[in-house]
Amino acid sequence: MHILVSNDDGYRAPGIAALAKAMRRFGRVTIVAPDHNHSGASNSLTLNRPLTVEHMPGDDLYVVSGTPSDCVHVALTGLLDEKPDLVVSGINCGANMGDDTMYSGTVAAAIEGYLFGIPSIAFSQIDKGWAELESAAEVAGVVVEKFLPQIREKREAVLLNVNMPNMPREALQGIRATRLGRRSSAESVIREMSPRGFPIYWLGAAGKPADAAEGTDFWATSHGFVSVTPLQTDLTNHRQVGEAARWFDSDSLAGNR
Repeated sequence: MHILVSNDDGYRAPGIAALAKAMRRFGRVTIVAPDHNHSGASNSLTLNRPLTVEHMPGDDLYVVSGTPSDCVHVALTGLLDEKPDLVVSGINCGANMGDDTMYSGTVAAAIEGYLFGIPSIAFSQIDKGWAELESAAEVAGVVVEKFLPQIREKREAVLLNVNMPNMPREALQGIRATRLGRRSSAESVIREMSPRGFPIYWLGAAGKPADAAEGTDFWATSHGFVSVTPLQTDLTNHRQVGEAARWFDSDSLAGNR
């Protein structure tokens, strides 16, 4: 088995080293990661400049001057000689739950693998600071071990978002399949004056959970469970397609002719 590992915290982050180490028991590991932190990059691709790729000597590590999505995209469209069997991303320093998944570079790297038809998993720790990282890496190994038979049986790509409390493995309550929760709106921006006399703005903190009911990722992790959320990339609101068809009938543009 060949596993591609990426992240959004950059190739020097402790989380990616721990994840790669945990994955090596399943087969060959190749790391393709950003040259610096790209948290919040979402699914952005670099289209306005060329990317550089540096192969670190003596290791299956490639450092890319781009986003997490760039890393996986480059790996799958020419950098690697063969298509990997699995893409894993992380371990991220901080949670990617609820609405966070829309902004997450960690999740985006996994999504890029999924878009190429490869089973993919994003791994994140709930709290920042890397506490209990070894435990998180062990949990990631368990998730992959349980996931591999499903990959072989389903023979189709699956995308998982995994969030792990910063707790010793023996203190965790188990693994729960969850849905995404929802956050309240983000807090207001913080306005400051730059040293040169013009206003600058810091984005405010993420909103507090608005939907943390049982069954959500927020509920699971707050109760000591590892949260595993299957994701999809189809953003179509299928329920409203018929309704939208009534808004725009076949003569909607008749007056512009």
